[in-house]
Amino acid sequence: MAPARACLLPALTMMAAAAVSWVAAGGGRMTDQVDILWGPTQLINGSNGDQTIGLSLDRVMGSGFRSKTSYLFARIDIDIKLVAGNSAGTVTTVYLISEGPWKIHDEIDLEFLGNVTGEPYTLHTNIFANGSGGREVQYRLWFDPTQDFHTYSIIWNSEQILILVDNMAIRRFRNHWDAGVPFPVYQPMRLNGVLWDADDWATQGGRVKTDWSQAPFTAYFRNYRASGCEPSGAAWVCAQDPSGGDWFDGGAGLDDVRQRQQLREAQERYTIYDYCTDAARFPVGGFPKECGLP
Repeated sequence: MAPARACLLPALTMMAAAAVSWVAAGGGRMTDQVDILWGPTQLINGSNGDQTIGLSLDRVMGSGFRSKTSYLFARIDIDIKLVAGNSAGTVTTVYLISEGPWKIHDEIDLEFLGNVTGEPYTLHTNIFANGSGGREVQYRLWFDPTQDFHTYSIIWNSEQILILVDNMAIRRFRNHWDAGVPFPVYQPMRLNGVLWDADDWATQGGRVKTDWSQAPFTAYFRNYRASGCEPSGAAWVCAQDPSGGDWFDGGAGLDDVRQRQQLREAQERYTIYDYCTDAARFPVGGFPKECGLP
């Protein structure tokens, strides 16, 4: 939202240092950057000082972690190796979420829906703003996400949200606040990682249930990197960029042409559901407003 930058009065610029801090964290020990919240977890320490968290799910409970830092606009990258074998019914999730009242919460979701052995995972994405969600887009990944770690990224700034897989842009949600479309611009969010059971809907619409004889199920997370704005007062100052960081300008090392090429490829080759094309869900003339905007 370009006007958000222009409207800041020069006289207030000196407040920025007191109101926010521009932070970057990456690699190393996961537990230096996230807190384990609940459930069975593994901590695997590497010889070079890195650390992997294994989140597990059994019949009793799942498990999860949360970033120590909250951000108002950031680039988040994390490497994940998903549950192998028969993962039907399980959902491995990384998401940014605000901590205020639920009815006005903001959220950016990446949910990996498990499947029976040999069938592909579905990457389910959704965006909530001011309590309004229902913006689901789903993808089939072009690799086996259980064989090795892959990097999943969220770039969130005042102009757009970008979701990337191995630095390939697959989804963009622009800020059309001026057209009446909610967009997360004023509530800080933290990153959460969770492994949980959702066999009532996750795999083939809930037709395939979790096979608990395969438990415990485990997904692995490492190399969490975050670069963004940590608000501590006048949060709107985060709309200004102090250094041209890739979290602010769309980044990912992509120029706009390459970014659009990648988004087109993701739409044509890997998208299996898009709420903006679901005519059965939205009768004629009833599509959400953002679906008709550039």
